[in-house]
Amino acid sequence: MLVEAIGDYLQWVKSVEEHGRSPHTIRYTQILNDFLLFAISKDIVWKDIFIIDTLEEFRKYSGFKNASRALIVLSGYLFSQGRIDKPIEIPKPKIDLPDIYEHYLLYQGQSLQLGGDHLGQARGMLACFHRYLEKHNIKLSNLKIEHLDEFMAGFKVAHSTLKTYRSHLRGFLKYLYREQGILQKDLAPLLVGPPLFAQSKPPKFLRPQEVKKLFANLTLSTPADIRTYAMVYLVYTLGLRPVEISRITLDDISFQKGELRLRERKGKNPITLPIAEDTLKAIAAYALKVRATSPCRHLFLTFHLPYRPVSSATVIHSISKAMKAAGLHSSSYWLRHTYAQSLLHIGRSIYEIKEMLGHDNIQSSQRYISIHTELMRKVLFDEEL
Repeated sequence: MLVEAIGDYLQWVKSVEEHGRSPHTIRYTQILNDFLLFAISKDIVWKDIFIIDTLEEFRKYSGFKNASRALIVLSGYLFSQGRIDKPIEIPKPKIDLPDIYEHYLLYQGQSLQLGGDHLGQARGMLACFHRYLEKHNIKLSNLKIEHLDEFMAGFKVAHSTLKTYRSHLRGFLKYLYREQGILQKDLAPLLVGPPLFAQSKPPKFLRPQEVKKLFANLTLSTPADIRTYAMVYLVYTLGLRPVEISRITLDDISFQKGELRLRERKGKNPITLPIAEDTLKAIAAYALKVRATSPCRHLFLTFHLPYRPVSSATVIHSISKAMKAAGLHSSSYWLRHTYAQSLLHIGRSIYEIKEMLGHDNIQSSQRYISIHTELMRKVLFDEEL
Protein backbone atom coordinates (compact mmCIF):
# COMPACT_ATOMS: atom_id res chain seq x y z
CA MET A 1 0.00 0.00 0.00
CA LEU A 2 2.85 2.36 0.80
CA VAL A 3 4.63 1.61 -2.49
CA GLU A 4 1.42 2.36 -4.40
CA ALA A 5 0.78 5.51 -2.35
CA ILE A 6 4.27 6.91 -2.96
CA GLY A 7 4.06 6.05 -6.66
CA ASP A 8 0.70 7.82 -7.06
CA TYR A 9 1.93 10.84 -5.15
CA LEU A 10 5.11 11.21 -7.21
CA GLN A 11 3.07 10.88 -10.41
CA TRP A 12 0.78 13.64 -9.14
CA VAL A 13 3.78 15.85 -8.29
CA LYS A 14 5.12 15.39 -11.80
CA SER A 15 1.78 16.41 -13.35
CA VAL A 16 1.39 19.58 -11.28
CA GLU A 17 5.03 20.56 -11.80
CA GLU A 18 4.28 20.65 -15.52
CA HIS A 19 1.73 23.38 -14.79
CA GLY A 20 4.14 25.33 -12.59
CA ARG A 21 2.14 24.77 -9.41
CA SER A 22 4.47 22.72 -7.23
CA PRO A 23 7.74 23.60 -5.47
CA HIS A 24 8.74 19.96 -4.96
CA THR A 25 12.05 18.69 -6.33
CA ILE A 26 13.70 15.36 -6.99
CA ARG A 27 14.95 15.12 -3.40
CA TYR A 28 11.37 14.33 -2.27
CA THR A 29 11.62 11.13 -4.35
CA GLN A 30 14.85 10.21 -2.57
CA ILE A 31 13.38 10.97 0.85
CA LEU A 32 10.23 8.90 0.24
CA ASN A 33 12.26 5.97 -1.11
CA ASP A 34 14.31 6.21 2.07
CA PHE A 35 11.07 6.23 4.08
CA LEU A 36 9.83 3.14 2.25
CA LEU A 37 12.99 1.24 3.26
CA PHE A 38 12.58 2.56 6.82
CA ALA A 39 8.95 1.35 7.05
CA ILE A 40 9.89 -2.09 5.69
CA SER A 41 12.83 -2.49 8.06
CA LYS A 42 10.70 -1.49 11.06
CA ASP A 43 7.73 -3.59 9.86
CA ILE A 44 5.33 -0.66 10.40
CA VAL A 45 1.67 -1.42 9.69
CA TRP A 46 -0.41 0.95 7.54
CA LYS A 47 -2.42 2.49 10.40
CA ASP A 48 0.80 3.48 12.19
CA ILE A 49 2.65 4.95 9.21
CA PHE A 50 1.26 8.49 9.19
CA ILE A 51 1.45 9.43 12.85
CA ILE A 52 3.70 11.80 14.80
CA ASP A 53 5.69 9.02 16.51
CA THR A 54 6.62 7.45 13.16
CA LEU A 55 7.57 10.83 11.73
CA GLU A 56 9.84 11.58 14.69
CA GLU A 57 11.50 8.17 14.46
CA PHE A 58 12.05 8.57 10.71
CA ARG A 59 13.48 12.06 11.19
CA LYS A 60 16.17 10.61 13.49
CA TYR A 61 16.79 7.71 11.08
CA SER A 62 17.02 9.74 7.87
CA GLY A 63 19.94 11.91 6.90
CA PHE A 64 17.80 14.18 4.69
CA LYS A 65 17.18 17.72 5.88
CA ASN A 66 13.52 17.89 4.80
CA ALA A 67 12.54 14.38 5.89
CA SER A 68 9.66 15.56 8.09
CA ARG A 69 8.29 17.93 5.47
CA ALA A 70 8.22 15.28 2.74
CA LEU A 71 6.26 12.89 4.94
CA ILE A 72 3.80 15.59 6.01
CA VAL A 73 3.16 16.55 2.37
CA LEU A 74 2.66 12.90 1.38
CA SER A 75 0.14 12.43 4.20
CA GLY A 76 -1.72 15.56 3.05
CA TYR A 77 -1.99 14.18 -0.46
CA LEU A 78 -3.30 10.81 0.77
CA PHE A 79 -5.80 12.54 3.05
CA SER A 80 -7.10 14.64 0.14
CA GLN A 81 -7.62 11.36 -1.76
CA GLY A 82 -9.50 9.78 1.15
CA ARG A 83 -6.85 7.09 1.65
CA ILE A 84 -6.03 7.97 5.26
CA ASP A 85 -8.27 9.38 8.01
CA LYS A 86 -6.18 12.45 8.75
CA PRO A 87 -2.85 13.99 7.70
CA ILE A 88 0.15 14.33 9.98
CA GLU A 89 -0.18 17.56 11.93
CA ILE A 90 2.64 18.75 14.17
CA PRO A 91 1.05 20.51 17.15
CA LYS A 92 2.28 24.04 17.72
CA PRO A 93 3.88 24.54 21.13
CA LYS A 94 1.38 26.22 23.43
CA ILE A 95 2.44 28.80 25.96
CA ASP A 96 0.82 27.78 29.23
CA LEU A 97 -0.42 30.65 31.37
CA PRO A 98 -2.14 30.91 34.78
CA ASP A 99 -5.91 30.40 34.80
CA ILE A 100 -6.83 34.10 34.79
CA TYR A 101 -4.98 34.61 31.50
CA GLU A 102 -6.48 31.45 29.96
CA HIS A 103 -9.97 32.55 31.02
CA TYR A 104 -9.39 35.92 29.38
CA LEU A 105 -8.26 34.37 26.08
CA LEU A 106 -11.28 32.05 26.14
CA TYR A 107 -13.51 35.06 26.79
CA GLN A 108 -11.92 36.92 23.88
CA GLY A 109 -12.39 34.00 21.52
CA GLN A 110 -16.01 33.33 22.46
CA SER A 111 -17.41 36.82 22.99
CA LEU A 112 -15.57 38.70 20.25
CA GLN A 113 -15.13 35.84 17.75
CA LEU A 114 -11.45 36.70 17.30
CA GLY A 115 -9.31 34.58 15.03
CA GLY A 116 -6.50 32.25 16.03
CA ASP A 117 -3.80 34.62 14.78
CA HIS A 118 -5.05 37.44 17.01
CA LEU A 119 -5.36 35.19 20.04
CA GLY A 120 -1.90 33.75 19.40
CA GLN A 121 -0.39 37.24 19.40
CA ALA A 122 -2.31 38.10 22.56
CA ARG A 123 -1.06 34.92 24.26
CA GLY A 124 2.55 35.77 23.46
CA MET A 125 2.12 39.32 24.77
CA LEU A 126 0.47 38.13 27.98
CA ALA A 127 3.23 35.57 28.51
CA CYS A 128 5.77 38.42 28.46
CA PHE A 129 3.60 40.41 30.86
CA HIS A 130 3.25 37.46 33.25
CA ARG A 131 7.03 36.94 33.29
CA TYR A 132 7.52 40.64 34.06
CA LEU A 133 5.09 40.48 37.02
CA GLU A 134 6.74 37.34 38.40
CA LYS A 135 10.22 38.82 38.07
CA HIS A 136 9.21 41.92 40.04
CA ASN A 137 6.90 40.04 42.42
CA ILE A 138 3.85 42.12 41.46
CA LYS A 139 0.32 40.80 41.98
CA LEU A 140 -2.36 41.62 39.42
CA SER A 141 -4.48 43.22 42.14
CA ASN A 142 -1.60 45.60 42.97
CA LEU A 143 -0.97 46.78 39.43
CA LYS A 144 -0.23 50.46 38.91
CA ILE A 145 0.19 52.49 35.76
CA GLU A 146 3.88 52.90 36.62
CA HIS A 147 4.31 49.13 36.33
CA LEU A 148 2.63 49.13 32.93
CA ASP A 149 4.76 52.00 31.66
CA GLU A 150 7.94 50.26 32.81
CA PHE A 151 6.86 47.01 31.18
CA MET A 152 6.09 48.67 27.83
CA ALA A 153 9.36 50.62 27.96
CA GLY A 154 11.24 47.32 27.78
CA PHE A 155 10.18 46.72 24.16
CA LYS A 156 12.49 48.02 21.44
CA VAL A 157 10.17 47.63 18.47
CA ALA A 158 8.43 49.79 15.87
CA HIS A 159 5.68 52.22 16.91
CA SER A 160 3.08 50.16 15.06
CA THR A 161 4.12 47.01 16.93
CA LEU A 162 4.00 48.83 20.26
CA LYS A 163 0.52 50.00 19.40
CA THR A 164 -0.55 46.39 18.88
CA TYR A 165 1.05 45.33 22.17
CA ARG A 166 -0.75 48.09 24.05
CA SER A 167 -4.03 47.04 22.48
CA HIS A 168 -3.60 43.45 23.72
CA LEU A 169 -2.67 44.64 27.20
CA ARG A 170 -5.55 47.13 27.38
CA GLY A 171 -7.99 44.35 26.55
CA PHE A 172 -6.65 42.27 29.44
CA LEU A 173 -6.80 45.24 31.84
CA LYS A 174 -10.43 45.93 30.92
CA TYR A 175 -11.23 42.29 31.60
CA LEU A 176 -9.56 42.39 35.03
CA TYR A 177 -11.55 45.50 35.97
CA ARG A 178 -14.95 44.95 34.36
CA GLU A 179 -15.38 41.18 34.33
CA GLN A 180 -13.31 39.95 37.27
CA GLY A 181 -13.16 42.93 39.65
CA ILE A 182 -9.49 42.21 40.34
CA LEU A 183 -8.46 45.81 39.64
CA GLN A 184 -10.02 48.60 41.69
CA LYS A 185 -9.48 51.08 38.85
CA ASP A 186 -9.67 50.73 35.09
CA LEU A 187 -6.07 51.19 33.99
CA ALA A 188 -6.75 50.56 30.29
CA PRO A 189 -7.46 54.23 29.34
CA LEU A 190 -4.27 55.27 31.10
CA LEU A 191 -2.09 52.97 29.01
CA VAL A 192 -1.22 55.28 26.12
CA GLY A 193 1.81 55.79 23.94
CA PRO A 194 3.92 58.94 23.75
CA PRO A 195 2.42 61.71 21.60
CA LEU A 196 3.75 61.81 18.05
CA PHE A 197 4.16 65.31 16.65
CA ALA A 198 4.50 66.46 13.06
CA GLN A 199 3.15 63.14 11.80
CA SER A 200 1.23 63.25 8.54
CA LYS A 201 -1.99 61.25 8.93
CA PRO A 202 -4.00 61.29 5.71
CA PRO A 203 -7.32 59.44 5.72
CA LYS A 204 -6.57 55.76 5.23
CA PHE A 205 -8.68 55.03 2.19
CA LEU A 206 -7.96 54.87 -1.52
CA ARG A 207 -8.92 57.70 -3.85
CA PRO A 208 -10.75 56.80 -7.09
CA GLN A 209 -7.58 57.01 -9.19
CA GLU A 210 -5.78 54.74 -6.71
CA VAL A 211 -8.59 52.18 -6.88
CA LYS A 212 -8.32 52.19 -10.69
CA LYS A 213 -4.57 51.76 -10.43
CA LEU A 214 -4.93 48.80 -8.07
CA PHE A 215 -7.40 46.91 -10.28
CA ALA A 216 -5.47 47.76 -13.45
CA ASN A 217 -2.38 46.11 -11.95
CA LEU A 218 -4.09 42.92 -10.78
CA THR A 219 -3.01 39.95 -12.88
CA LEU A 220 -4.28 36.41 -13.37
CA SER A 221 -0.94 34.86 -14.29
CA THR A 222 -0.58 32.41 -11.39
CA PRO A 223 -2.91 30.54 -9.00
CA ALA A 224 -1.85 32.95 -6.24
CA ASP A 225 -2.77 35.93 -8.47
CA ILE A 226 -6.24 34.48 -9.12
CA ARG A 227 -6.79 33.89 -5.40
CA THR A 228 -5.65 37.42 -4.56
CA TYR A 229 -7.93 38.79 -7.29
CA ALA A 230 -10.98 37.25 -5.57
CA MET A 231 -9.84 38.47 -2.13
CA VAL A 232 -9.43 42.06 -3.34
CA TYR A 233 -12.92 42.07 -4.83
CA LEU A 234 -14.41 40.72 -1.58
CA VAL A 235 -12.85 43.49 0.48
CA TYR A 236 -13.55 46.30 -1.99
CA THR A 237 -17.19 45.41 -2.77
CA LEU A 238 -18.26 43.98 0.61
CA GLY A 239 -15.87 45.58 3.12
CA LEU A 240 -14.96 42.23 4.68
CA ARG A 241 -12.32 41.82 7.35
CA PRO A 242 -9.36 39.53 6.50
CA VAL A 243 -10.47 37.03 9.15
CA GLU A 244 -13.98 36.96 7.65
CA ILE A 245 -12.54 36.18 4.22
CA SER A 246 -10.44 33.36 5.67
CA ARG A 247 -13.59 31.80 7.21
CA ILE A 248 -15.82 31.81 4.11
CA THR A 249 -16.91 28.32 3.10
CA LEU A 250 -18.35 27.04 -0.18
CA ASP A 251 -21.65 26.54 1.64
CA ASP A 252 -21.81 30.28 2.48
CA ILE A 253 -21.99 31.28 -1.20
CA SER A 254 -25.12 31.11 -3.33
CA PHE A 255 -24.05 31.60 -6.94
CA GLN A 256 -27.66 31.35 -8.08
CA LYS A 257 -28.92 34.10 -5.76
CA GLY A 258 -25.68 36.08 -5.80
CA GLU A 259 -25.45 36.13 -2.00
CA LEU A 260 -22.85 35.55 0.69
CA ARG A 261 -23.82 34.44 4.18
CA LEU A 262 -21.37 35.53 6.88
CA ARG A 263 -22.05 33.28 9.85
CA GLU A 264 -19.11 34.29 12.01
CA ARG A 265 -18.73 38.04 12.43
CA LYS A 266 -17.07 40.03 15.15
CA GLY A 267 -19.71 40.73 17.77
CA LYS A 268 -21.78 37.72 16.61
CA ASN A 269 -23.74 39.66 13.99
CA PRO A 270 -24.37 37.22 11.09
CA ILE A 271 -25.53 38.82 7.85
CA THR A 272 -26.38 37.92 4.25
CA LEU A 273 -24.82 40.27 1.69
CA PRO A 274 -25.49 40.61 -2.05
CA ILE A 275 -22.44 39.82 -4.16
CA ALA A 276 -21.62 42.08 -7.10
CA GLU A 277 -21.37 40.31 -10.47
CA ASP A 278 -17.64 41.03 -10.87
CA THR A 279 -16.97 39.67 -7.38
CA LEU A 280 -18.99 36.54 -8.12
CA LYS A 281 -16.99 35.99 -11.32
CA ALA A 282 -13.71 36.44 -9.43
CA ILE A 283 -14.77 33.85 -6.83
CA ALA A 284 -15.90 31.43 -9.53
CA ALA A 285 -12.63 31.80 -11.45
CA TYR A 286 -10.66 30.90 -8.34
CA ALA A 287 -12.96 28.06 -7.22
CA LEU A 288 -13.15 26.40 -10.65
CA LYS A 289 -9.62 26.95 -11.96
CA VAL A 290 -7.11 26.87 -9.12
CA ARG A 291 -8.75 25.85 -5.84
CA ALA A 292 -7.34 22.52 -4.71
CA THR A 293 -9.61 19.47 -4.59
CA SER A 294 -10.09 18.89 -0.89
CA PRO A 295 -12.73 17.67 1.59
CA CYS A 296 -12.21 20.98 3.40
CA ARG A 297 -15.18 23.27 2.69
CA HIS A 298 -13.38 26.59 3.20
CA LEU A 299 -13.28 28.69 0.03
CA PHE A 300 -9.66 29.84 0.20
CA LEU A 301 -7.09 27.09 0.72
CA THR A 302 -3.31 26.92 0.78
CA PHE A 303 -1.60 25.73 -2.39
CA HIS A 304 0.55 23.03 -0.82
CA LEU A 305 -0.33 19.76 0.84
CA PRO A 306 -1.88 19.22 3.26
CA TYR A 307 -4.43 21.74 1.98
CA ARG A 308 -5.68 23.94 4.80
CA PRO A 309 -7.82 27.08 5.08
CA VAL A 310 -5.71 30.21 4.63
CA SER A 311 -5.15 32.36 7.72
CA SER A 312 -6.16 35.99 8.05
CA ALA A 313 -2.43 36.80 7.87
CA THR A 314 -2.30 35.21 4.41
CA VAL A 315 -5.23 37.35 3.27
CA ILE A 316 -3.53 40.49 4.60
CA HIS A 317 -0.20 39.58 2.99
CA SER A 318 -1.76 38.74 -0.39
CA ILE A 319 -3.72 42.01 -0.65
CA SER A 320 -0.85 44.13 0.67
CA LYS A 321 1.48 42.52 -1.87
CA ALA A 322 -0.94 43.41 -4.69
CA MET A 323 -1.09 47.00 -3.47
CA LYS A 324 2.68 47.24 -3.30
CA ALA A 325 2.91 45.88 -6.85
CA ALA A 326 0.55 48.68 -7.92
CA GLY A 327 2.81 51.25 -6.27
CA LEU A 328 0.37 51.98 -3.42
CA HIS A 329 1.71 52.43 0.09
CA SER A 330 -1.34 51.01 1.81
CA SER A 331 -2.66 47.90 3.54
CA SER A 332 -5.60 45.54 3.15
CA TYR A 333 -7.64 47.50 5.68
CA TRP A 334 -7.50 50.57 3.43
CA LEU A 335 -9.85 48.74 1.07
CA ARG A 336 -12.30 48.20 3.93
CA HIS A 337 -12.08 51.90 4.74
CA THR A 338 -12.62 52.67 1.05
CA TYR A 339 -15.78 50.57 1.12
CA ALA A 340 -17.08 52.65 4.06
CA GLN A 341 -16.24 55.87 2.20
CA SER A 342 -18.11 54.61 -0.88
CA LEU A 343 -21.22 53.92 1.20
CA LEU A 344 -21.01 57.44 2.63
CA HIS A 345 -20.57 58.86 -0.88
CA ILE A 346 -23.81 57.25 -2.16
CA GLY A 347 -25.75 58.61 0.80
CA ARG A 348 -25.86 55.71 3.26
CA SER A 349 -26.40 56.71 6.88
CA ILE A 350 -23.85 56.01 9.60
CA TYR A 351 -26.26 53.40 10.99
CA GLU A 352 -26.44 51.55 7.66
CA ILE A 353 -22.64 51.65 7.39
CA LYS A 354 -22.41 50.23 10.91
CA GLU A 355 -24.51 47.21 9.90
CA MET A 356 -22.63 46.63 6.63
CA LEU A 357 -19.26 46.75 8.38
CA GLY A 358 -20.45 44.45 11.18
CA HIS A 359 -19.69 46.86 14.03
CA ASP A 360 -21.15 46.56 17.52
CA ASN A 361 -21.36 50.29 18.11
CA ILE A 362 -21.55 53.49 16.14
CA GLN A 363 -18.20 54.75 17.46
CA SER A 364 -16.37 51.96 15.63
CA SER A 365 -17.99 52.98 12.34
CA GLN A 366 -17.22 56.65 12.86
CA ARG A 367 -13.51 55.84 13.05
CA TYR A 368 -13.71 54.30 9.57
CA ILE A 369 -15.05 57.36 7.77
CA SER A 370 -13.42 60.75 7.54
CA ILE A 371 -14.70 64.13 6.39
CA HIS A 372 -16.30 63.79 2.98
CA THR A 373 -13.70 66.02 1.30
CA GLU A 374 -15.03 65.49 -2.22
CA LEU A 375 -18.57 66.59 -1.29
CA MET A 376 -17.28 69.54 0.76
CA ARG A 377 -15.23 70.87 -2.16
CA LYS A 378 -18.17 70.62 -4.54
CA VAL A 379 -20.38 72.58 -2.16
CA LEU A 380 -17.87 75.26 -1.15
CA PHE A 381 -15.69 75.70 -4.21
CA ASP A 382 -17.48 73.87 -7.02
CA GLU A 383 -14.30 71.83 -7.56
CA GLU A 384 -13.66 68.26 -8.55
CA LEU A 385 -11.32 66.28 -6.29
